[in-house]
Amino acid sequence: MIPQLPFAQPGPLAMPPELRELQSAGAVHRVRTAVGHEAWLVTGHARVRRLLDDDRLGRSHPDPERAARTGDSALFGRPLGNFDTEPVDQARVRALLQPHFSPRHIRALQPRVDALTAELLDDLEAAGPPADLHRRLAEPLPVLVICELLGVPYDDRDRFRGWTEDAANTRDRDRSMRGLGALFAYGRELVARKRADPGDDVISRLTDIPDHEAAMLAMTLLFAGHETTVVQIGLGAVTLLTNLDQWQALVDTPDLVPQAVEEILRSPVRGGSGIPRYARTDFEIDGTAIHTGDLVLLSTTAANHDPTVFPDPDAVQFTRPANHLTFGHGARYCIGAPLARLELRAVFTQLATRFPTLRLATAIENLTMRENVLTGGLTALPVHW
Repeated sequence: MIPQLPFAQPGPLAMPPELRELQSAGAVHRVRTAVGHEAWLVTGHARVRRLLDDDRLGRSHPDPERAARTGDSALFGRPLGNFDTEPVDQARVRALLQPHFSPRHIRALQPRVDALTAELLDDLEAAGPPADLHRRLAEPLPVLVICELLGVPYDDRDRFRGWTEDAANTRDRDRSMRGLGALFAYGRELVARKRADPGDDVISRLTDIPDHEAAMLAMTLLFAGHETTVVQIGLGAVTLLTNLDQWQALVDTPDLVPQAVEEILRSPVRGGSGIPRYARTDFEIDGTAIHTGDLVLLSTTAANHDPTVFPDPDAVQFTRPANHLTFGHGARYCIGAPLARLELRAVFTQLATRFPTLRLATAIENLTMRENVLTGGLTALPVHW
């Protein structure tokens, strides 16, 4: 019987037992996606790492209407891009965006990110415990940062947060289409504003390309630039607060934060069943025949918990080498990785130094995850100190 995705996640940090069983049985498995389409799931660290940078896989499909889908999200559930021009298109877009997300450019943002984090924690402290760390910190900080970087009005956050959540819905295609359409219209509106009155921001620098492309890129950056980091901050806090020896180590030695951030990026189990790719040609993965157009899911969750690479993978250990695949690998390595690391380091440095007695205000089994949303993540994170 072919296993059906997504596997039920037993908790915000727990790896689904079905995924663990598949990983222990081998690296490549036939599965069905949430909408019943067949795909190949790859679970081993070495294979996932290699395939993330394999040009025989891509996001486009030679016959998109007949392609297997991962879900009903209009933006993420099906193929993207033009099959004939994908490699060239991808290289051009990365060349266009890379200067705005280079490590040097992102490092220049550190004082501002530190200040925004401090302001949010000032408000948290003033309100007093108990508090919802998700609402008070994990959600607003990435939104504030990406708004400033892109040149998006922060006052519009309630509008675009709703649209991004709708666009990422994996079960309701009509809702996803409405969200994507609203986001794209908003992107065109912003691009028009920046053409008339440019500023020192990313969207203003995108106005050299056609409006429709600039709008789509801007909204993709808006989604990816805040949604995933919101999830990472919340799950990172849970990871630390359910491993109090590691939290205390961070409190005692804040210089450990960079290593802690890499373990935070590796260890939590995130939503999704794997990074989707489509085969651009016939080839084999460990003797398994893959045919042109086949859907291949690269499970970074399983790869990040591969016991042959990460001994005792469920344990949180700041001393591990930073060879997780959370940001991908190779030519498609996440362009926003330096920004995410900057935000995570600011958050956990200031939490450890200002709130050393921080604790969860509820049992971990009471924490709930967002359902039917591509990125998953917590709905709330009650804490006290």
